[in-house]
Amino acid sequence: MRPSSSVQFVRLARRVIASTLRQPVILVPAFAFPLFILAVVSSGGSKVTDVKGFPTNSYLTFLLASTLVQAATGAATVAGNALGSDISTGFLRRLVLTPLNVSTLLGAQLSGVALLGLAQGTVYLLIGLAFGASVKAGVGGALVLLAVTLLMVLAFAAIGQLTAVLTGSAEQVQALVAVTLALLFLSSMMMPRNLIEKDWFKTIATYNPMSYFVEAPRSLLISGWDGEALALGCGIAGVTLIVALTATAVSLKRRFVRT
Repeated sequence: MRPSSSVQFVRLARRVIASTLRQPVILVPAFAFPLFILAVVSSGGSKVTDVKGFPTNSYLTFLLASTLVQAATGAATVAGNALGSDISTGFLRRLVLTPLNVSTLLGAQLSGVALLGLAQGTVYLLIGLAFGASVKAGVGGALVLLAVTLLMVLAFAAIGQLTAVLTGSAEQVQALVAVTLALLFLSSMMMPRNLIEKDWFKTIATYNPMSYFVEAPRSLLISGWDGEALALGCGIAGVTLIVALTATAVSLKRRFVRT
């Protein structure tokens, strides 16, 4: 008697979490690096809030949103590394002999990464609040903030999975760290887009989806409830999640056929 899809789902999700926790070389930097960036940049850029039209007098609050996004981008590495390792070690090839569905496999991997990402976002939010950041939207806004972060975690995790399937290697997924970090620094991470003076930088930030990922949680921290910012950030993340998951599923099925 084969295990049900729900049992398969739980076992695979547990395996993803356990394998990730056994790799501190991935987990520790994923937790520590965003906090390091937050501490360094916020302490050195406090005078930025004196710029006329800056939306808040707390640069820590302003930067906290980008820290949450940076944490979400780490999901791409975690998810991609997990799936890439399974491909390179032949684990997925053995799964071909089982009645496991591709959707169950991908969903379990995402759920495992989502739990870690949600824990990471909660820790960052609590640390930010402890050091003086605030959530303009209140307690409800803080919960929505975590939900938005979770959606971005899933989107970036799906990108990591797609990269792993296309490359077939966990090592090549590590390049996503540099790509996402570069895109983040070329977004409205440091300054609101309307206050960016350099036209070329403002243009890049406007077309850079990272800006909208940052501005969605930032609206809850600074503005309160900004439907447009939330719709843009969540909409882009949702589309990214669906497209990446679909492409990953198709690529995995082709790999199964070849094996």
